[in-house]
Amino acid sequence: MTAPWQPSPDIYGLVRQLQGRQALQVLAQLAAERHLEVYLVGGVVRELGRGRQAPDLDLAVNRQALELAAALADRLGGTFVLLDARERTARVVWQGENLDFAEFRAPDLMTDLHKRDFTINAMAIPLIPLMRAGHLEWLDPWGGREDLEAGRVQILAAENFHDDPLRMLRAFRFAATHGLTLTPDTWAATCKYRQEFRRVAGERIHQELFYLLGVERAFPILVQMDQVGLLGQIFPELEDMKGVEQNGYHHLDVFHHSMLAVDCLEQVLLHPRDWFADLGRVITDYARRDSKAVLLKLAALFHDLGKPQTQERRDAPERFTFYHHERVGAELFTQIAWRLRFSQEELRTVVRLIELHMRPFLLLPIFRQGELTLRALGRLVKAARPVLPGLFALAMADSLAGQGPLKPPDAEAWLADFCAAAYRFLTERLEPLEHRPRLISGDDLIQEFHLTPGPQFRQLLEAVEEACLEGQITTRQQALGLVKKLL
Repeated sequence: MTAPWQPSPDIYGLVRQLQGRQALQVLAQLAAERHLEVYLVGGVVRELGRGRQAPDLDLAVNRQALELAAALADRLGGTFVLLDARERTARVVWQGENLDFAEFRAPDLMTDLHKRDFTINAMAIPLIPLMRAGHLEWLDPWGGREDLEAGRVQILAAENFHDDPLRMLRAFRFAATHGLTLTPDTWAATCKYRQEFRRVAGERIHQELFYLLGVERAFPILVQMDQVGLLGQIFPELEDMKGVEQNGYHHLDVFHHSMLAVDCLEQVLLHPRDWFADLGRVITDYARRDSKAVLLKLAALFHDLGKPQTQERRDAPERFTFYHHERVGAELFTQIAWRLRFSQEELRTVVRLIELHMRPFLLLPIFRQGELTLRALGRLVKAARPVLPGLFALAMADSLAGQGPLKPPDAEAWLADFCAAAYRFLTERLEPLEHRPRLISGDDLIQEFHLTPGPQFRQLLEAVEEACLEGQITTRQQALGLVKKLL
């Protein structure tokens, strides 16, 4: 049960950090006063085994877990959060730390550990000896440390996936975030219980999915999830994309093209300068904000979601069309986002990327011919402005993932030039104009032309703004003259 422990210098340092955490010092004192058994479990022990410090702490208590958590919050002046009264789980939040308490789900610690998901999460360290004497007793009854060192995700019992189907996604999440491989037992259990995944609440899926997609290279894990049938359980909509033929620019069906687009996007985000030269820094800055890299990958995966519903057969040379598939795809993704409890900002970002993903390609032939007007370029920039770097990163990935016979060999080079032109317009025209007072306002339309506020106001003011962006007018009198001409 208790494996001999030979701490490395790195582990000694991490243990000293744990001993120095005031919340754990107070907790050990409270537990001793109440004659309670408290163990560090889960992520904190797993990360310690990897030579890393976990920011949040998971604690298992033999009894009175809620009462102990409440006492700790009171003693520290922290916040007590009841997570689940039935499951006897609670959280204490104090000075940026989260301490999660769970009462044993079995008569003893060993059985409680066996009810957890994987061996790497079924290890424990007694808290009181650690805090009082610095004694590190590593409880590892199921070989978690060996699996961790070997890079394995080993399920403790197949039926644990039935008890909580989210654990199937967690297995692949650990594979992505920790560079691990699912064992044959874990793979087989996923195949057996995958259809039960639809019982999982959307907000729980959201969290694990964002962890998984947040790594630099999530594509290989998504492929494995598809192979085992789990990806289609999370996103049934993807199954409709399989076998939907394309043509022209594409060499794969809609599903496999979309998966390859995720792969290409991750490569673009890893080495943006290879595709966008100096503008690569703009792509990098955008992807690092909030969860933008994750949302870009979702946009890549679902950018052609509307194609199955819009496919129409026609004569050669292009056998199929998909008119308005971007609009249909945005509507379908909205349903997915609601199901998985996306925030409004997350939803808006992905929907806008899906809605706009065809715009660069529709304008690119005109740009190549040198006939793209400043008005058309400005409309694209203004429509895509909140996601402009992401839109061009997505477009580059979409282009790289399409290797059909009609695709020009220099498509990516022209796309990069188009991106540069869009950014010149943004920085040299749109942004400077925004920092100057407007030439005319709605008050001018009322006073000079005796107009009544309404939709016409917006149309006239937008026309003036576009003329300013194109350099056609620069003064108030010219703006008034343009309005008079339009009227």
